[in-house]
Amino acid sequence: MIILITGASHTGKTVLAQKLLKKYHYPYLSIDHLKMGLIRSGNTDLTPMDDDATLTAYLWPIVREMIKTAVENDQNLIVEGCYIPFDWRKDFDERYLPSIRFICLCMTDAYIDAHFDEIIGHASDIEQRLEDSYCTIESLKADNHRYIDGFQKSGEKITLIEDAYNLSGVDL
Repeated sequence: MIILITGASHTGKTVLAQKLLKKYHYPYLSIDHLKMGLIRSGNTDLTPMDDDATLTAYLWPIVREMIKTAVENDQNLIVEGCYIPFDWRKDFDERYLPSIRFICLCMTDAYIDAHFDEIIGHASDIEQRLEDSYCTIESLKADNHRYIDGFQKSGEKITLIEDAYNLSGVDL
């Protein structure tokens, strides 16, 4: 099984991936780690500051083929990151799709308003964020709306964080 986790910034994608790693003992691929490895090694001229569309266009073809390879070899894999296109399903035929479980995490405006300080307080729970000053209530809301709108238009189910932050209800 491939567990594909995406969603807006600060929604707990990495936390969920870590919990699933501990529960299922599946290998885990962070798309951010792949991005930084390619950037730091000099294998791309991209930077961490490039826009999401540019990074997605570069990273998704690599990640997509890694997913296909894992499915073809009947291997389990958790893939986590924000560089997954809204129309990701078009890249997989019926040989692959039954093996992929998709999870998209997003927060409601009300949750962001009520819990902004908590959200920022947990930003480095798993990975150390070096720079987070860009993260404001307005930017979080805009990012979440972009993911909700984009993935819903593509027919995907969104896991909304509305009242309390509890990912135990994420269905696998």
